[in-house]
Amino acid sequence: MASVPYMPPLPVFLSPNLLADLPVLTIPKETLKAHSRLEHSTKPAFIHHQETLWKRCLNAWRDVGMCGVLNEIANAEEADLQWMKTGSRWALALCHWVSSLHGSLFPHLSLCSEDMIAEFSQAVDWTGCSVRAFAWHPHTSKFAVALLDDSIRVYNTNSATVPILKHRLQRTVASMAWKPLCASILAVACQSCVLLWHLDPTSLSTRPSSGCAQVLAYPGHSPVTSLAWAPSGEMLLSASPVDTAMLTGCWSPDGSRLLFTVLGESVIYSLSFSEYSGEMQGQVGGSKTASIVADLSETTFETLYGEERIGGEVHSMVWDPSGERLAALIRGNPETPESRTIIAVFRTRNSPVFELLPCGFLQGEPGAEPQLIAFHPCFKKGALLTVCWSTGRISHIPFFFVSAQFPCFSPSHSPVVALSSSSASVREQPLFSEL
Repeated sequence: MASVPYMPPLPVFLSPNLLADLPVLTIPKETLKAHSRLEHSTKPAFIHHQETLWKRCLNAWRDVGMCGVLNEIANAEEADLQWMKTGSRWALALCHWVSSLHGSLFPHLSLCSEDMIAEFSQAVDWTGCSVRAFAWHPHTSKFAVALLDDSIRVYNTNSATVPILKHRLQRTVASMAWKPLCASILAVACQSCVLLWHLDPTSLSTRPSSGCAQVLAYPGHSPVTSLAWAPSGEMLLSASPVDTAMLTGCWSPDGSRLLFTVLGESVIYSLSFSEYSGEMQGQVGGSKTASIVADLSETTFETLYGEERIGGEVHSMVWDPSGERLAALIRGNPETPESRTIIAVFRTRNSPVFELLPCGFLQGEPGAEPQLIAFHPCFKKGALLTVCWSTGRISHIPFFFVSAQFPCFSPSHSPVVALSSSSASVREQPLFSEL
């Protein structure tokens, strides 16, 4: 392994409209009204007091799980269930003790639902930004945008119709994912469930009925903060901070390498996986330990725009489908006024050896910080990065290059720009090279 010091290029200020055929949207926060928080103390006001105890227990099991059932029985007004109420109080006290012990090991479990979503969402400022989630369709130029008011808008470059999705259970949306090999199914991660929207691509309706949404819920698995479909579209994976510790990471397009970061660190780790052949065919091998491939610790350097402080913890990463561009969203240090949230772009190569090359940084206009990033799944002239900004603007930034899979020039790929040996500098050297 060989590495060299990271010498970042100058920050880039972006033109707002770089591609004419893709919509560049601006959704100001002032035009959206966020829902007020639902506190647990207000729930009894919405429960019919004439319901039987077993009906109330069923509702509590669906909403909270076993602790909710025990709490419902312990506070029941029925006088003939004294022994059950006493047993439930003891069991509830034991659950609270176990929960406090678990909470001391995993402090994030003590957060309320919305604070937990804000902590683990892909959006940098989930609570305050107008765009909370973004998802490109894997096969077409269509994308979904989840907004501060819990509505979802679906934009299609081939249609002027913009469907708006709303549902009574669609609260505090944290993630979305389109089903592969399908044109019309969108999974939405909500506070208490996962919604599967079945959208007719030929429909001209701008307000699909809530009957088009299928509800998926599991006791104790909430809030849902992340979703991912299997490539075949047969399985949907959902994640909740209640169930496990959370990392941010991304797979290479061929599935042979995982890049990930750990909470509280400013480095990117890499794990490689390889499939055996011969007698061990079907088994997966690879590196036994993770390697550090990039150190993004905060540093200060001089630019044409003055002194810049760049670096910090990686909030999220995305890898373009060609496997040749990696974008990392780096959070600024809130204690340092000069530190800003920026996007670091890397040039990558996964075979025959893995290499990570610094390309540069992306930052917005003054007052605009990136919140969400995603690569277009089928951009044919290189890579197309979509950025959702804190101002509510959604812009598309192209990276034109000839893919290593298509080295020859063709009308659908940009020509190679020849570089003389005298123009080489430290920024063309590998940040990481696996030998």
